Amino acid sequence: MDLTNKVDQLLGQMRAAQSLAAKLGARVGPEAAEAAKPEFAAALKASLDRVNATQTQADTLAKAFEVGSPGVQLHDVMISLSKANVSFQQMVQVRNRLVSAYHDIMNMQV
Repeated sequence: MDLTNKVDQLLGQMRAAQSLAAKLGARVGPEAAEAAKPEFAAALKASLDRVNATQTQADTLAKAFEVGSPGVQLHDVMISLSKANVSFQQMVQVRNRLVSAYHDIMNMQV
């Protein structure tokens, strides 16, 4: 249940940030909004780096549990591994959608 609450909190924070960004984007001119947009490649790389960091953290925590480090609980390891799995699956779905969109664009008649 605690994981569900954390996910709900994260979704709420993301929605709040999205609405704040939309409000701020509406207040500035369109030129400023265009200049403030990050590049797609940079956003994709940052997302991949976060997935990698999540997986690395989960692996480190699992290894610490295996060797019997004090303070490392099994439920923390399992939650960390689940987060890493979910983030990886999300990344795979994004990749699949990008590949599908690429194929759709390449198959368009000009």
